[in-house]
Amino acid sequence: MKAFILAAGLGTRLYPFTSDRPKALVELKGKTLLERAIRKVSELEVSEIIVNIHHFGDQIINYLKENRNFGFPVTISDERDQLLDTGGALLKAKRLLGDKEPFLLYNVDVLSSVNLSELLNFHNNNSGLATLSVRTRQTDRYLIFNSEMLLAGWRNKKTGEEKFSRTGTDLKDFANSGIQIIRPEIFPLITESGKFSLIQLYLRLAKTEEIYGYLDASDLWMDLGKPDQLKKAGKII
Repeated sequence: MKAFILAAGLGTRLYPFTSDRPKALVELKGKTLLERAIRKVSELEVSEIIVNIHHFGDQIINYLKENRNFGFPVTISDERDQLLDTGGALLKAKRLLGDKEPFLLYNVDVLSSVNLSELLNFHNNNSGLATLSVRTRQTDRYLIFNSEMLLAGWRNKKTGEEKFSRTGTDLKDFANSGIQIIRPEIFPLITESGKFSLIQLYLRLAKTEEIYGYLDASDLWMDLGKPDQLKKAGKII
């Protein structure tokens, strides 16, 4: 199994930490977010880790080289010419991810205690195209799932905007965790190009395909995308 760490973002929410480095190389208690992400995804005994780069991309390449990839086979998906958002990043990495088995996608600015083996088991026990780790927590934007935990829509509670892919009763809102397992069968279904988001892709595909949600109730999940969240995480660890 391969893992894809999304590390190409500009990290604007983490400014001033990202004024001279990518967010992947911002440190939390002496370890970069990238090192923490690599060690987390390696819980699944991955055969290869793909890391996408854009903002200060050279620094990530040099950092991995200096640390000998922390002992893991690492391949770079280079977006230095154009930042492609999550969906565009996935499409660009198609050749690197292959077409043989599901792969793990993990946001570099996430700190989580989710049991990745349980997430993978849940995914393997269903026939879904993708499985998104979700949680019950406060946020502005929610994914909507039906009683079978199939993706049914999306809503922004701050603006009131809603998008639905499926109809049904007993719909529930959950927050996206930025951790997913995806089958390579998704690639022939992608008609988008250039810069686009995975959520945009999932909402379109959910009309005909099964996109599952895995409810993660583990002790810890944090978005490390802002300085105050980074500070809070430092107190918790």
